[in-house]
Amino acid sequence: MLKGKTVLLGVTGGIAAYKAAALASALVKQHAAVEVVMTENATQFITPLTFEQLTGRRTMVDTFDRNFSHQVEHISLAERTDLVIIAPATANVCAKLAHGLADDMLTTTVLACRCPKLIAPAMNTNMYVNPVTQDNLALLQHYGWEVIEPASGRLACGAVGKGKLPEPEELLQYILRHLALPHDLAGKKILVTAGPTQEALDPVRYLTNHSTGKMGYALAKMAMLRGAQVTLVSGPTAIAPPPFVRVVNVTSAQDMFEAVAANAPEADFIFKAAAVADYTPADYQDDKIKKQDGSMSIPLKRTQDILKYLGEHRQPGQILCGFSMETRDMVENSRAKLHKKGLDMICANNLKVPGAGFGVDTNILTVITKDSTVELPLQSKEDAANAILNIAISLK
Repeated sequence: MLKGKTVLLGVTGGIAAYKAAALASALVKQHAAVEVVMTENATQFITPLTFEQLTGRRTMVDTFDRNFSHQVEHISLAERTDLVIIAPATANVCAKLAHGLADDMLTTTVLACRCPKLIAPAMNTNMYVNPVTQDNLALLQHYGWEVIEPASGRLACGAVGKGKLPEPEELLQYILRHLALPHDLAGKKILVTAGPTQEALDPVRYLTNHSTGKMGYALAKMAMLRGAQVTLVSGPTAIAPPPFVRVVNVTSAQDMFEAVAANAPEADFIFKAAAVADYTPADYQDDKIKKQDGSMSIPLKRTQDILKYLGEHRQPGQILCGFSMETRDMVENSRAKLHKKGLDMICANNLKVPGAGFGVDTNILTVITKDSTVELPLQSKEDAANAILNIAISLK
């Protein structure tokens, strides 16, 4: 996702410097060009050679190192950098960067960078909560830095509290959010529903469906990476929530309806990818469940039609997208639903086609609008999500 991007990884003198090596490796796996700049103190915890082996590039420490082809290396590096991340960042380096001090290769280079800048403080808890450190971090935010909050736990000094460097995978997510995709949805609010709903029969049993939520979660993730402010209304799933997405967990169809109704008015785009149960058990007595032949008979009533509600209560300029799973006459049935529900687009697939439907990481979709029918090839659900977003944007 980071092919063609250059990330400057600044490493300062803290015990958490070892995690920076894992972050460098993760960035290389994403095909980023990783330029590592270390402070002199950082080399006491981890060697420059470690980063050179991981990135295939020379690690920079000394401002006056003449083993470079450029006359002013720190300026050249600053100009070709797409994003700066300082991880770990000591209290000392936070203070220097906040006040514009440039007395080594790292601070000199960063001062010349005009790209997005992230900083991940890692230090003793008392140092972190010290008002001076907090003022410095606030000043960095004032100057456009994004401060990544440290994790809590047992620190190397033996203290327990806030000050740990987040895990490399979490740090990578911050970088991906900035660089993975163009931010053509910046400033837009997107509402996505995903997963199944569960309708309780009794304290033990419930009605549900085979939805895993993968398509909806992929939509939420891709929209976030494209700069949108995303709210994900999710039924029960086994999927980890996408980072930087507001998740509203629900169980029943009524829960989902209420969550959607509450969040829909502010949304610019709504993608209803959840497979909501069409029926919920009506009130009944246990002695009325069994039929005469001994089989079960459970009275049912229809659940709220979320798509119909959205179509009837759409806001001006709002784009509404539904999903349709069919076993026959896919395009005809889906286009009928498009008009009946008042949608702008509907994503249809045939459950009988291999690679589409529930429980798989791929999908084969036909995206239907009022004026067009676009057949998407077999692809990952994330790639399908991007294609869906492209079509939705074109309808604005």
